[in-house]
Amino acid sequence: MPLYYVYILKCESKKNGNITLYTGSTQDLMNRFEQHRKGLGAKYTRGKNLELVYFETHLTRSDVMKREYEIKSFPSSKKWQIINAFKKKMEDTKPI
Repeated sequence: MPLYYVYILKCESKKNGNITLYTGSTQDLMNRFEQHRKGLGAKYTRGKNLELVYFETHLTRSDVMKREYEIKSFPSSKKWQIINAFKKKMEDTKPI
């Protein structure tokens, strides 16, 4: 059974250093991230330094699309809360 991913990219403008967030979904997270990095992803991410800062998995395309829409509707402050909680969780799971 395939997994579906919703993800958030931190996008830093190469022109002025502004930081923005991009939310998307895919079935192949690492391939999609590489597409973004190579300029083959969404136009929004082109010409920016990218960092994958958040992802979650879902079992159905319908669920992942609903969650993507939900995250996109959040103000950036709420997105940063999600990202920071995810980062802390990942740090807590690192081997000692």
